[in-house]
Amino acid sequence: MNQGERVSGRYKIIEKIGSGGMANVYLAMDLILEREVAVKMISLDFQNDKDSLRRFQREALSTTELTHPNIVTIYDVGEGDRPYIVMEYVDGMDLKQYIRENHPIPYKKVINIMEQILDAIEYAHKNDVIHRDIKPHNILIDKNGNVKITDFGIAVALSQNSITQTNSLLGSVQYISPEQARGNVVTKQSDIYSLGIVLYELLTGTVPFQGESAVSIALKHFQTPIPSLHEFDSRIPQPLENVVLKATAKEPRHRYATVGEMKEDLKTVLSPSRRGEERFEPPAEIEEDTLVLDASALNASSEAMAASPISDETINLSKEEEKETSKPKKKRRWWWLLLPVILVVVFVAYLLSKPVQVIIPKELVGLEQEEAVKLLEENSLEVGEIITRPNDDYEEGIVFRVNPDIEASVLEGSEVDLYVSLGEETFKIKDYVGKSYEEVRAELDELGFEVESETATSETVPEGSIIEQDIDSGEEVVPSETTITFTVSSGRREIFMIDLSGFSREEVDKYVDENGLYLSTSEEASDTIPVDQVIRQEPEKDTSLYIGERIKVVFSTGPEEAKTVSFSEEVSIPYEENFAESQDDEEDEEPELLPNKIKIYIGDYENDIDTVYEEFTIQEDTSRKLSFIIEEGESAEYRIERDDEQIIKKVVTPEPE
Repeated sequence: MNQGERVSGRYKIIEKIGSGGMANVYLAMDLILEREVAVKMISLDFQNDKDSLRRFQREALSTTELTHPNIVTIYDVGEGDRPYIVMEYVDGMDLKQYIRENHPIPYKKVINIMEQILDAIEYAHKNDVIHRDIKPHNILIDKNGNVKITDFGIAVALSQNSITQTNSLLGSVQYISPEQARGNVVTKQSDIYSLGIVLYELLTGTVPFQGESAVSIALKHFQTPIPSLHEFDSRIPQPLENVVLKATAKEPRHRYATVGEMKEDLKTVLSPSRRGEERFEPPAEIEEDTLVLDASALNASSEAMAASPISDETINLSKEEEKETSKPKKKRRWWWLLLPVILVVVFVAYLLSKPVQVIIPKELVGLEQEEAVKLLEENSLEVGEIITRPNDDYEEGIVFRVNPDIEASVLEGSEVDLYVSLGEETFKIKDYVGKSYEEVRAELDELGFEVESETATSETVPEGSIIEQDIDSGEEVVPSETTITFTVSSGRREIFMIDLSGFSREEVDKYVDENGLYLSTSEEASDTIPVDQVIRQEPEKDTSLYIGERIKVVFSTGPEEAKTVSFSEEVSIPYEENFAESQDDEEDEEPELLPNKIKIYIGDYENDIDTVYEEFTIQEDTSRKLSFIIEEGESAEYRIERDDEQIIKKVVTPEPE
């Protein structure tokens, strides 16, 4: 698939983002829901391969039955000549790349990643689905650290029949369990073994077993103990290494009984209470007799190799390769040495029978249609569909694109679609104002336009309809070169009322004008809200409004003026004799009489009782008339001091009329 092509008329290809043994994965745009998706499409090489089609269909069936936040969601499945699966697009990388870029990974992060993986596989197992191909390549991690499991292409739903079957299954040899490698029954414990290998790689940055061939690696899975994590890094806690050791025990019965059990064990590996934990050692096994290779196992292995490309990372081994090379040799077992030879023979036979790969000539683009057809025939390729489309870069009758793309490797005899130019073609723009944007967008998108939109409110144009277009009707344009932008109505402008408390009259007027509202006002006194500021409003904050609606605001006139009462009272202030001290030489003179210093304090509506109201002196008893102003119903008070000593204190009220 090439950029811009559509799958089922709905999914527009953006770019190729991955490929596997039998399928390619593309980033695409769902034109209906306007979201990015991943489209997995079976390769042209395998579209007529019944086994590959069955596996592809099995992936779709297995995954659509699983709904979990850590499993890639399947949105759509298509059949026909090129089956496809439309799934959730995960913006990130696979776990293999993540390990490569972030190793060493902190233990807490390793545990967090593994817990998400275990959650997903535990859910699949509870739904009787075994993944069978767990490896970092099939585990995606987005930019926020969320994990998604994908590729259930060789998963098989368990049933009474499938539990007993011994079908040969292909998986990445560096992660497959011993029983899976030798073609035995694959169980949930087989997934647990692969999970243990993934955990080993998260901790070390590498896989436990390496080899020159897939056969040598597979042999190590059931002959060689898992390398010590402590020898790799002595800081790795023993409980954490024990999870790896128990998950990767050679015998399934010595592994965790369930993924849930492994998850619970993993949660406490960093707990202080588990310090000093002994290294896990599986129980010793009693040596069993060598298994006998039968014809059915060899046939199953041959069929599996014929159904999928074989590399050093994928292999299916028969049961005989499980035996320890360190066991004593017995003369009656000499024949098992022939097994590798048999496998090599089968592999060579497969290679010899494999169809020839052909490279699609790059010279096709730019040729006339007849010349392109001839060139395809010369390269043992068939002409597929002839698709004619306008093209500004190539003259009429010239091939401007092929599918599969030039220089792609395909099987001999494969069909190649030719895209032939119709030359430049123009389109007369119509008047789309008032029409449904989605309908117009779909129509123009089909013609090759780039359609963009911006939204605006409208009191007259319904929501979703076009208000304006940036290209006038009647103008002729080339669709592939044209971007047309529509202004689309979002309906009447909705306003959410704000809190106007404390707003001044000017601020309220500005808010009303900016939002197209009408205003009604009233006034009332307030002891707490300053003059000309909002006391309350209607409607309240966060109420939904539309342009043209009316709001009511009450402004403050300040505190209400109090009613006061004036009255007076006559006060007598007694004089206290006070003589000046006599001088030694004037003993016969009469002592001098000193004045009294008087201070009066008044507390009423206008005066503070702690502030001197009047100050004077007296040398005899004196009367004074004091005036008071109070609010109705209140009282006043006064206090008189003579020579800084209080002599009178009284609370007064006016005489009733």
